[in-house]
Amino acid sequence: MNGLDYVIVVVYSLGFILLGYFFRGKKNKAEYFLGGKSFGWLPLGLSVMATQLSAISFISAPAFVGLRPGGGMQWLSFEFGVPLAMIFLSVFLLPFLYRAGIVSIYEYLERRFGRSTRLLISIVFQVSRSFGTAVMVYAVSLILMSILDIPFWQTILVIGVITVIYSYQGGMKAVVYGDMIQMVILFVGIIICMVAGLNQLGGWSELVASVDASRLDAVNFEVLGIGGDGEYGFFPMMIGGFFLYASYYGTDQSQVQRLLSAKDLPTVQRTLLFNGLMRFPVTLTYCIMGLIIGTFAMSNSAFMGEIPTDRVDLMIPVFIRDYLPHGVIGLIIVAILSAAMSSLSSAINSLSAVTTEDILVGNREVDEATYARYSKGASFFWGAACILLAFFAGDIADTVIEAINKIGSVFYGPILATFIVAVGIRSIGARAMNVGLLSGVGVNIYLWLGVGDDLFWFWWNFIGAAVSLLVALGVSRFAKEEAKGEVVTKGAWAVNRNQIAILLIAFLLMVGISLSIPYLF
Repeated sequence: MNGLDYVIVVVYSLGFILLGYFFRGKKNKAEYFLGGKSFGWLPLGLSVMATQLSAISFISAPAFVGLRPGGGMQWLSFEFGVPLAMIFLSVFLLPFLYRAGIVSIYEYLERRFGRSTRLLISIVFQVSRSFGTAVMVYAVSLILMSILDIPFWQTILVIGVITVIYSYQGGMKAVVYGDMIQMVILFVGIIICMVAGLNQLGGWSELVASVDASRLDAVNFEVLGIGGDGEYGFFPMMIGGFFLYASYYGTDQSQVQRLLSAKDLPTVQRTLLFNGLMRFPVTLTYCIMGLIIGTFAMSNSAFMGEIPTDRVDLMIPVFIRDYLPHGVIGLIIVAILSAAMSSLSSAINSLSAVTTEDILVGNREVDEATYARYSKGASFFWGAACILLAFFAGDIADTVIEAINKIGSVFYGPILATFIVAVGIRSIGARAMNVGLLSGVGVNIYLWLGVGDDLFWFWWNFIGAAVSLLVALGVSRFAKEEAKGEVVTKGAWAVNRNQIAILLIAFLLMVGISLSIPYLF
């Protein structure tokens, strides 16, 4: 990097501090955590996608497609469950949660089952989200360190301190509008890398002539992920992916909090529609980028020699450092910073929300000044905690990134089942649901530790949900207790037939495009 690159990075960083300052001021609960429920579908949609398109996705997914042994365009199969999950959430779960008038979605579990269920799932979210965010900051800091040529601790502080400042000052509005800017910058960065890689390779015809054909297969109907027959098969990715994404977008505070910030319920549905339609094109774009740069690496010994054999994730950072002009390098660094800051800001705001609502305030009535002090204090605490944890992730990060994904799949299914029961099944009370929740988690832990690679971990999302629901239904037949709170009735559902049809067509197009990839090269 030269002076121009550093100027771009510094200007960008100062700009985001000013963003938080712009949205500062006295804020009540709805304003700080929900942005006053003033957002339209476009800023919310871009914000949700920016959180998903993290710096790890920008760097690791292309390396998986282009270089990682056993990798390839099968990464696209991660997207198959998304439009189906968006249909379920827009019709069934999100309409009721939105109408509940809550900030922490775990508050509804207290209304329906009791405070213990709320605290249990809230604490699980806070621990797992802060830990996962810290590992993300650590991983991105290592990558930026090799490009920025500054010490590791400084890269962590660049990411962490700037994000904490603008999140602390501006609340949800700073997070959402910051995410919008970051999403645009990141996508521009992907396009620049893709075009530059194609130019270095010698054009599309050279890519077609040189690409490893084994990396073009994106859909496999034969692999079931059972008995050790492989991973990334169509059915485990579609079925397991449905439960994973339905839980992540519908029961994870970091995502649902944005949807609760929408100005009305149709906006929530349009945001889900936008995400269901646009995630795949963005993922397809950075997968093609990975295919291009990976093919260039395999045909260029000098480039390949700079990529450590045990850390192929450095493919994109090395390409940025060695093959892009100054000025553009600064812009791409900004893109990586954008992705990291988007994930961190979302984590800080959602962690602050559940800590304030579930732990500090609970069922008490507090004045606005006290609430503001709690919420900003929680934002600062979690920002500092994520930064601090990032410094201690070094010895375990290589294994924890995969472990975090597996831990998420241990809990996603049972938590989704809990919310489905809370919203729609009156016959199940707190005792039965708690037994079902623990049973689902316990079975998934057994599958992880006892079955291991014989069952692809994507299936845990489905199995955990099914076990939790069936056990809860079974126990409810013997436990004589009445359900608390309200449950959804048919009239509370929000059925938009046009959006359902569009998302179903999108699902079919995703599969069709993925199947056609080997014939396009």
